[in-house]
Amino acid sequence: MSDDWDLVIAARKGRADAIDELVAAYLPLVYNIVGRAMAGHPDMDDAVQDTMLAALDGLPDLKDPANFRSWLVVIAMREVRNRRRTGDGFPAVQPDDVADPGADFVDLTIDRLHLVDQRKDLVEATRWLEDDERELLSLWWLEAAGRLTRSEVAAGLGLTPQHTAVRVQRMRAKLDAARMVVRALRQRCPDLSFLTAEWDGRPSPLWRKRMARHVRDCARCRRDDLMPAERLLLAIPLVPIPADFGATVPTAKAPTPVKHWWQHAATKPLVAAAAAIAVVVAVLIPKHATPEPVAVAAPITTTTVATTTTTTTTVPPTTTTTKPALSTKAVPQQQARKSTRKGVSTWAFGAATASLKDVGASWFYNWDANHNSIPAPAGVEYVPMIWGQKSVTVDTLAQAKKQGTELLGFNEPDLAAQSNMTPAQALDLWPQLQATGMRLGSPAVAFGGDRAGGWLDQFMSGAASKGYRVDFITLHWYGSDFSAAAVNQLKGYLQAVSNRYHKPVWLTEFALINFSGAPKFPTQAQQSAFVTNGTAMLDSLPFLERYAWFSLPSQGEDTGLYNGSGQPTQVGLAYKAAS
Repeated sequence: MSDDWDLVIAARKGRADAIDELVAAYLPLVYNIVGRAMAGHPDMDDAVQDTMLAALDGLPDLKDPANFRSWLVVIAMREVRNRRRTGDGFPAVQPDDVADPGADFVDLTIDRLHLVDQRKDLVEATRWLEDDERELLSLWWLEAAGRLTRSEVAAGLGLTPQHTAVRVQRMRAKLDAARMVVRALRQRCPDLSFLTAEWDGRPSPLWRKRMARHVRDCARCRRDDLMPAERLLLAIPLVPIPADFGATVPTAKAPTPVKHWWQHAATKPLVAAAAAIAVVVAVLIPKHATPEPVAVAAPITTTTVATTTTTTTTVPPTTTTTKPALSTKAVPQQQARKSTRKGVSTWAFGAATASLKDVGASWFYNWDANHNSIPAPAGVEYVPMIWGQKSVTVDTLAQAKKQGTELLGFNEPDLAAQSNMTPAQALDLWPQLQATGMRLGSPAVAFGGDRAGGWLDQFMSGAASKGYRVDFITLHWYGSDFSAAAVNQLKGYLQAVSNRYHKPVWLTEFALINFSGAPKFPTQAQQSAFVTNGTAMLDSLPFLERYAWFSLPSQGEDTGLYNGSGQPTQVGLAYKAAS
């Protein structure tokens, strides 16, 4: 169901400002759907523009404005299929075949989103899929990232949700096989080299099958550490719209006839149609998608443009695809700045109390129901947690109730190594936490909080059906991308969760850590830059009530803020300076 019901109604009535805003909001979604489905084919921009024109032309006839997004997806997929029927298909364009590497949507995705490790492998693997598989992937990708629902995906494919589920599973299996092939090709296995002696170097389904068979049977090539694709997609935002998108009116065919007075703007480049709110790069996105990118290496210069109904702050477009560098400037010694949101997670260590005071935290927690081993300095609030099933006892709940007014729910129940609970098990115990009368935070999932049908979604749906109280959403987030893009990836995840549940959010663990590759930690300079720019971003989010860095104590070159003697690390200095 569309989140922009009022906007669609206003646009359907012909209000120019609403039309501009609607185009601006949904153009990036269409650009990503069509771009992946057509694999960056040179006709991609034309297909995107024609999709939006068809939607604007048909808007007066749309019966239910609540169905706008699913209706738009259907139009986009119809445009892709029409072009496939009338053309030569959409083979993946190789970088060597074109003057502009950006014509390949895979390269464009990797370059503009600064993808590394398994996320980069995942995107590269899409080259090995067939046209219909890539078409399905273009929609499932956005579903896995929380930007489309399964019903919207099914509508776009013209299938039932049940049939869609079967096709998704088949496509995922082929995608995972392609991911293994992409990794194996970097291993320089002699047997694989012999197998591919006659391969022309172009990805194809036939060679994917041949190489995948080898990988499964080869001890050198086989790897068992593939992270689930949907988990990787959670932190990948929409591919930014290029600054020159629509800069020239297509000349391959006659212009689309103007059927309504307001379409004259839309038949021009779509950038111009939404110029009032700057449809460039990743500034304009639909709800449930990653918000505008935040410049993290330098302050943002903003331009405020007034429209009939809105005032929008925009980021100037950039045409470079160079990976932004994190600022490595050390934070000077200074007095801690205290935000009512700023907190830390900590376990007991000798300098815990002094460090809590020095860092300027307004609150802390220790994954326990009391802080007996960590005396709190004056003015620093302690928030208790009911960690898991075994913590739900009369004694533990009584201890927690004595600590204050806020209570954190179960810790990472979606991980076997943590509290390891099903949503049903958590719901069975929830009335006992609710009975404390404290303001209650949801279980803190490790990932996937914005995903339809995920652990948190099942829990929240169950709580709503049973009439249980959940006062705020609690989340954890760890970024494996150590570039400047991490700030925007975190912001996108938080925004998507807020859009889904419409409740205040607490971020109770966050840092840059790569759990599935090397190096595990960024440099202290990179982590410090993320702290500086990340906390500034967090303090700007109106729905975010509190955040807590992981963690206060340091055990070497990790994410810790203070060493055992209470001296701040470089990261600690950055967090101390954060507002």
